[in-house]
Amino acid sequence: MSKLLNIRVAQKTFGATVVLEDVELALAEQEIVALLGPSGCGKSTLLRIAAGLDLDYAGNVEYATELTARRNSGVAYVFQEPRLMPWLTVAQNIGFADGKQADQKWISQLLEEVGLGGWESALPKQLSGGMAQRVAIARGLYSRPRVLLLDEPFSAVDAFTRMKLQDLLLSLAREHGISLLLVTHDIDESLYLADRVLVMGSRPGNVRKSIHVPLPQPRNRADEWLVSLKAEALAELHESHAI
Repeated sequence: MSKLLNIRVAQKTFGATVVLEDVELALAEQEIVALLGPSGCGKSTLLRIAAGLDLDYAGNVEYATELTARRNSGVAYVFQEPRLMPWLTVAQNIGFADGKQADQKWISQLLEEVGLGGWESALPKQLSGGMAQRVAIARGLYSRPRVLLLDEPFSAVDAFTRMKLQDLLLSLAREHGISLLLVTHDIDESLYLADRVLVMGSRPGNVRKSIHVPLPQPRNRADEWLVSLKAEALAELHESHAI
């Protein structure tokens, strides 16, 4: 598979604190990679670097030609909170980048895909937390990205909604043929979603271990392979004093 992103961070600092050091990772076409680790290990910082939102570091991010030739470099970002603008409708939030020129047909299609068909005219205050995050995902897909970066997108919802959103994300990634780079604290989530789980240690943050998940999608959450891989991930987190 061809590589869409190649990320190398020799060092990233905040003042005198080294947050990331000697981090290298690549994201292939239609691959799902999860960054797993505790708070403060630099996962979200690494995601912002991948998105081009943080340029103050030593290293570089290389984008494949098929990304640089696309709108917004072919990369979109979904935040931990939906961050919907309360004065705009659902449709206006999704097509915000294009304003009045937004593609309404595409917006309606995305809303159908995320299970919110007919909610175009609703305001964010009328939505549940899970619904609002579905809108945020639709907004991320609006620019037709090849890579979607997600920073703990399901951490603010209940466990049942979280599982439904995980399945929705997998379905959308498959439907649109996009790659995902996902930040999470949740071991079960990382193993259920990802082709590779990168376990990060902290002080400074780096990739301690890459765990390949050799199971096709859709997966059974109770699969014995996932149980075994969870033990491996926990052992690595313990080894790095990350928990």
